[in-house]
Amino acid sequence: MVFRLIDGRFLTALATAGFMLAVTGCQSGGSSSFLSPTPKDPKVIAAEEGKILASELLAYCPNVTLRDGTAFFNSYAKGGQDDPAKLVHQSAITDVTRSCTRADGTMTIKVGVAGKVVVGPAGGAGAITMPIRVAVTRGEEVLYSELHKNAVQVTDPSTATQWVFTVPNINIPNPTARDIVIYVGYDEGPAKKPAKQ
Repeated sequence: MVFRLIDGRFLTALATAGFMLAVTGCQSGGSSSFLSPTPKDPKVIAAEEGKILASELLAYCPNVTLRDGTAFFNSYAKGGQDDPAKLVHQSAITDVTRSCTRADGTMTIKVGVAGKVVVGPAGGAGAITMPIRVAVTRGEEVLYSELHKNAVQVTDPSTATQWVFTVPNINIPNPTARDIVIYVGYDEGPAKKPAKQ
């Protein structure tokens, strides 16, 4: 009976001491003890909380995206819109890339676009000019948008002509989040107004 009483008191005291040590460990400031969890890597904490580290932002370069329907550009002879027999040439964007540098609070983006031109039944050798728009956005905000004229010289109409076009200096404020998108695509501009009669 005495053994059981001592045994019960000992277990109660042990449980109370363990609880007090655990509470003390939880309330201790930044010091770690054998009861405290091992400090986590800042990258792990950032990932769990959905935060972006400064080092990740410094390495961030926005992706280039082709808008739907802007990867191809067809040119037709006068009055032959959408008539395959009057196709002068078809141009296609086949690849896009970008690189980024930072200085004095500004990100400078270099955008590269590659593609090919195939001459149609109504076309031939000569210079072809294609309208390529490059735009940089943050959500609904347009940070940069310009329509460029890419001139390509076709020397052999029987084969596809490869081309590369570069926009070297697009300057935007350094991003504070990964929310920038670069858009590239053919853009024929606004539809022409009908002639007055």
